Amino acid sequence: MMERLGVSAKPLPVVEAVFKLQDRELVVKNPTVTLLDFQGQKILQVVGESLEERASTAPSVEAEKPSIPEEDVSLVASQAGVSLEEAREALAETGGDLAQAILLLASKRR
Repeated sequence: MMERLGVSAKPLPVVEAVFKLQDRELVVKNPTVTLLDFQGQKILQVVGESLEERASTAPSVEAEKPSIPEEDVSLVASQAGVSLEEAREALAETGGDLAQAILLLASKRR
């Protein structure tokens, strides 16, 4: 009947389904997962016997900050004619990209 309505269903061999929320994770062990395709929309249907909640394992924002070598900070500061702190902030803003940091600082001086 579903095929007549334009819905196709495909079972997926999933061992564990994890839904990552902002503050925790929901885990479905040994789920039955079906991929439904309805008019180009993909829908995942998850059915399981047990639902487990656990604390989020996402890395903290502090852990994601790139480590910026002091020699890069010094180079950017000397090339852009700014303080070490301004150079450090520009490097952090550009993800450690030296050229982008220098261009950013140069554009702020105008």
